[in-house]
Amino acid sequence: MSGSNPTRSVALKILHVAAECYPWLKTGGLADVIGALPSAQCAQGMDARILLPGFPAIRAGLIDAKRVAVMPPRFVAECVLWQGRLPDNTPVYVIDAPSLFDRPGNPYADGDQRPYPDNHRRFALLGWVAVQLAAGHLADWRPDVLHAHDWHAGLASAYLKHAALLRGVKPATSVFTVHNLAYQGLFPAYIFGELGLPGNFFQYDGLEFHGQLSFIKSGLQFSDRIATVSPSYAREIQSVEHGCGLDGLLRYRAADLTGILNGVDAASWNPASDPALPGHFDAEKTVGKARCKASLQKELGLAGAPNALLFGVVSRLTEQKGLHLILAGMWKIIAQGGQLMVLGSGEAELEAGFKQMELDYPGSVVVRLGFEESLSHRIFAGADVVLVPSRFEPCGLTQMYGMRYGALPLVRRTGGLADTVVDCTLENLADGTACGFVFERFEQADFDAAVQRAFVLHAKPTQWREVRRHAMGRQFDWTAPALAYEALYRAAMQAGAA
Repeated sequence: MSGSNPTRSVALKILHVAAECYPWLKTGGLADVIGALPSAQCAQGMDARILLPGFPAIRAGLIDAKRVAVMPPRFVAECVLWQGRLPDNTPVYVIDAPSLFDRPGNPYADGDQRPYPDNHRRFALLGWVAVQLAAGHLADWRPDVLHAHDWHAGLASAYLKHAALLRGVKPATSVFTVHNLAYQGLFPAYIFGELGLPGNFFQYDGLEFHGQLSFIKSGLQFSDRIATVSPSYAREIQSVEHGCGLDGLLRYRAADLTGILNGVDAASWNPASDPALPGHFDAEKTVGKARCKASLQKELGLAGAPNALLFGVVSRLTEQKGLHLILAGMWKIIAQGGQLMVLGSGEAELEAGFKQMELDYPGSVVVRLGFEESLSHRIFAGADVVLVPSRFEPCGLTQMYGMRYGALPLVRRTGGLADTVVDCTLENLADGTACGFVFERFEQADFDAAVQRAFVLHAKPTQWREVRRHAMGRQFDWTAPALAYEALYRAAMQAGAA
């Protein structure tokens, strides 16, 4: 902020702005990040808080809720700001606007997966309220940093820029994290007039994107700093292949772009104490993992075969995740006595493909459509291998959960998967760094070869146990990412004060 001189001894105040947050509402990894990063920052002495839309699950979960402000009409006639806390005591603000947020379906679409036609108003309100908080209009607390996450919060950056133009000073430093560039928040140009922004904000160097309006471009264009969720993904999104049409802008802002690898909540994901598991274990004492595998096979109706190589998939069922590679290669897994457990939902074609596979291979393949948090923990604990053959993957938490629970990840070398999984090559096995199976090209032959290498290693129990022990010992907690974000915030603040 203008005139500030931030030093390490000053506790930063950060407002995280997002659409979902674990444990209240989760459709993907974004919720895990919002549920863990602010808590880690508070543990390091920062004053981190969260702003969320008032979806029913979020309002119901808010602890010690109290009304903070009644907001003037903007996008909706009735709007109240509440403050409460997460179960871990992280402070949370919630926008209570029932006509916008109190709906069935997931946060972004109805029960038939059709995006709500007024999503532009729903998430414009989220960005607008964030800036009202940053400007001190709604509470007696003002953040130094407004940290917006993904397209849902992207418009906060534009509103912050507009506030700075009106006041001559910006209310807060802005950071925007891209969790997945493929989801951009695109809307018809005619809705721009509803947003309350100057006309010149709808230009090629503003919100305009090929004749449409892009919320994610707002974050990329107007934020002081841009972050994304792994170093490799930060490089990849500057390419035509992975830039989703925004690679030119990202190359232009390359000096302001940083890749910070996500972490894992070590308390929620701990096989030594996880209440969802029938047996507990750690890297040195793994008897409980065998118990988890046998229990999972029984629970799901898989054949009770302790030596079968059990593959697990916990994923959104989308083309991005490379799941057609699993469908096409499954017969080779079954032919060698392997088993597969799938948990997820998504594209109808993939759901149908996996359900057909379950019919074709009874006792060897089980598919559960939907999502159940506790079952996902049991799958990681019971599986030998977790499959993440993504076409692209900004960070990926699945492979980290798998390693923590002794399920070796089989991944494509892309994004955060490349940054976290070390392939079981002869060299890496020899020096003790191997922790999974990595294939290069997004092609069936490469995936099948990686699967075959998993079977070969599994046939060598001593080596398998050593690789598993190393994988379970990898550290992916939130300490390092929280410190990296603090450094990013302070650099942005110092640049703004210069």
